[in-house]
Amino acid sequence: MRDEAPRTVTAICRALQEQIEHGLLTQGSQLPAERKLSELFETTRITLREALGQLEAEGLIYREERRGWFVSPPRLAYNPLVRSHFHAMVREQGRQSSTELLSARLIPAPVDICALLELPALSAVLQIRRARRIDGRLVLYVEHYLNPAYFPGILQFDLTCSLTELYASEYAIHYGRVRFDILPTALPAEAANSLKTTLGSPALRITRVNRDQHGRLIDCDLEFWRHDAIHVSVEVPE
Repeated sequence: MRDEAPRTVTAICRALQEQIEHGLLTQGSQLPAERKLSELFETTRITLREALGQLEAEGLIYREERRGWFVSPPRLAYNPLVRSHFHAMVREQGRQSSTELLSARLIPAPVDICALLELPALSAVLQIRRARRIDGRLVLYVEHYLNPAYFPGILQFDLTCSLTELYASEYAIHYGRVRFDILPTALPAEAANSLKTTLGSPALRITRVNRDQHGRLIDCDLEFWRHDAIHVSVEVPE
């Protein structure tokens, strides 16, 4: 029996992968319930979940809490060198975007945020938490931390829109130099809950530290992307 389980996992993975590659299971479609898949492949739920977990790690399928398993849609191309914002980036690739505001408030700056924004001890920052969708699918949880000295009254505005455009229109602030740090990680509790997925699911963490056109450190973003939602694509000009 021990020898059979790995072979069964491999067989399930191969079968589902072929169905996806040939378009029989279309991108964004929902897989049958785990019970039905177990019956189809004549295996246990434990073995089935091992196979589904492998396909999830490969980015072919994904799971949403209380909804089930789905075929992953195409990844979004993410180019850190392009001066754009989430909604524009998604729109330019023929997709639809939406943003949900989770919270927006003035808080004591965490130690790591003080370091990123070079703030003194016991500083306050504006924290804006948002969840973002592509074609209706939750793909990104992001925490923005703003130096309140540069954005008085910003909490009164519609914070589901582009902050980049809001900075420009209301504060005459434009992004200058930007630093990116990109690391594979596991989703922490806040991000997993917001993305309706399992705590510890694989993710890509992108930290952006932003200066304005005058060289001032104005904000930083902590982005947690589903690992199968984007691919980082950079072309360096000559």
